Amino acid sequence: MVLWVFGYGSLVWNPGFDFDEKIVGFIKDYRRVFDLACIDHRGTPENPARTCTLEAKKGEVCWGTAYCIRGDIEKERAAVQYLERRECEYDQKTSVDFYKEEDTLKPAVTGVLVFTSTPDKKYNKYYLGPASLEETARQIATASGPCGNNREYLFLLEKAMFNIGHEDDYVIELANEVRKVLESLIEEVSGVPISWKPHKPLIASFRQF
Repeated sequence: MVLWVFGYGSLVWNPGFDFDEKIVGFIKDYRRVFDLACIDHRGTPENPARTCTLEAKKGEVCWGTAYCIRGDIEKERAAVQYLERRECEYDQKTSVDFYKEEDTLKPAVTGVLVFTSTPDKKYNKYYLGPASLEETARQIATASGPCGNNREYLFLLEKAMFNIGHEDDYVIELANEVRKVLESLIEEVSGVPISWKPHKPLIASFRQF
């Protein structure tokens, strides 16, 4: 038995389960969006965090990390059970093709498991839907829960994508907007102007094929 799991959010830097192989690559026709609520880790029911999910979008690509578990039924079962608990806000398990940079036409792995969410509040209570960049940033800047604050999640994702060599333009734009919100909040409290430098992409990453 062989199980492959694609990580595009916190799984990129913190898989949390035993695996035998890890490769960097991408899936096609999806993009990363922050449209899903987290109410028990980095947010609360009153002030939910915004975490990323995937939105189907023709021509887009989403970079991340694929993890392989092979040859051990018990290890595979333990990984799936762990992920089902951790990814409880995601109501769908989707099978996707996974590509590597060396060959953008032929999948490196087929049948890769990825946790996604139904983009409809009627069927998924955790789905928040899209919001403006400013609204999303303010929510991320101020939400926190038992496992930490929402902004740390975003900044860790920003760093993780840099570390794998494929930064996400939207993640960078959103992170910079969150920094602006934090600057404004600090200035309101302290009365001292704060200056900051926005993060700019350092690594070019192709998006369409």
